[in-house]
Amino acid sequence: MPIRPRTQPATAPSSGGQRGGSLVRDGLCYGALGMPLAFAALPLYVVLPNHYAAQLGVPLAGLGAVLLATRSADAVIDPWLGRRADAALRRPQRQVVALAAAAALLLALGLVALFFPPVRTANALLAWCAGALVVTYLGYSALGVLHQAWGARLGGGAAAQARIVGWREGLSLAGVLLASVLPALAGIPVMVASCLALLVVGIAALSQAPYKPTGPQLLRADPPRAWALPWRVPAFRKLIAVFLINGVASAVPATLVLFFVRDRLQAPSFEPLFLGGYFAAGALSMPLWVRAVARFGLVRCWLAGMGLAIASFVWAARLGSGDVAAFAAVCLASGAALGADLAVPAALLAGVVQRAQHAQRHEGLYFGWWNCATKLNLALAAGLSLPALQWLGYTPGTRSPAALDALAVAYAALPCLLKLAAAALLWTHRFALEPRR
Repeated sequence: MPIRPRTQPATAPSSGGQRGGSLVRDGLCYGALGMPLAFAALPLYVVLPNHYAAQLGVPLAGLGAVLLATRSADAVIDPWLGRRADAALRRPQRQVVALAAAAALLLALGLVALFFPPVRTANALLAWCAGALVVTYLGYSALGVLHQAWGARLGGGAAAQARIVGWREGLSLAGVLLASVLPALAGIPVMVASCLALLVVGIAALSQAPYKPTGPQLLRADPPRAWALPWRVPAFRKLIAVFLINGVASAVPATLVLFFVRDRLQAPSFEPLFLGGYFAAGALSMPLWVRAVARFGLVRCWLAGMGLAIASFVWAARLGSGDVAAFAAVCLASGAALGADLAVPAALLAGVVQRAQHAQRHEGLYFGWWNCATKLNLALAAGLSLPALQWLGYTPGTRSPAALDALAVAYAALPCLLKLAAAALLWTHRFALEPRR
């Protein structure tokens, strides 16, 4: 559980949504866009701050303010984008693909502008960064929400949904892996060019994916205050509560992992091994979780994933300098648990939408709020863990035993407690989220 990719959930086509193609072909065509979306997320959240601060000399305080403001605006706009996605998915497939291509173009232009600014002074760079981030986030979020709502409308049972989520999130993990090594191995220009190429491939694949537009009998006006519709569904409120607590439990280690590796383990040269092993284990575990869902159900599989994460990750709090092999084992085991976090929640959300009789009309709105919650997880993790560590006496580079103990507790023990709380809440709401058949 050292870090979690900022991927966004999707659901799956069932066999009824296919157009004669194989399950593998349909899964690849729909899921391919997940790779560039996840690829783009890592530069935005990991590479960009270091690039502007270390390479371009932008003051950290100003950069932090810009990132906070633009990310907050990005989260707020997601529900509106969800409503726009619902409207778009009433159109023929070629028109929806054209809209996706337009969003991908915005994302591509924003990435190029961000990493190749034409200005050099600090104030000009901050202004340029803010404007480019607005464009990039708008393209990224619009494309992500549209992609998720597309998949949700294809329907299917829990096993079918988990299967295609597995395709999409597996490809997303591959994108994160690629993005994590390219800047160091080939440089930022190759990283950006690779992302643009993957966007082209993803849009082309989406044009061949199964598609199920809104039926004529469902084309009716939105109810009053439609933006709040998901919050009037009790099962949605229960699911998003579990999702938020579990998400913060995963986002805290994402915020602190580099501090833990560099200061607690004193093994910065092993960062690629730890992160690569974690993501690879997550990708390889996806088919196993998908098969398990067909046999045991969504809620039981998510509970099992939470249990595995706690059992494997709690030991990280006891690790210290030189415990490279032990931490690598923790990364592999908690990475396997990641597969459940990626495959199950989105499928549960699709079931909530269907049982609320909002399928084929409001999937985008549900996923807009879902993505808003995802971004809130990241904001809460940074906003709570970093000030708490500073208050406890930790600063990067410290060798104080007390400060390093505080880092270990914040990095490993606190997430396990949050994960345990999420599991207890999920067990309490299990029948509301997955009614017995």
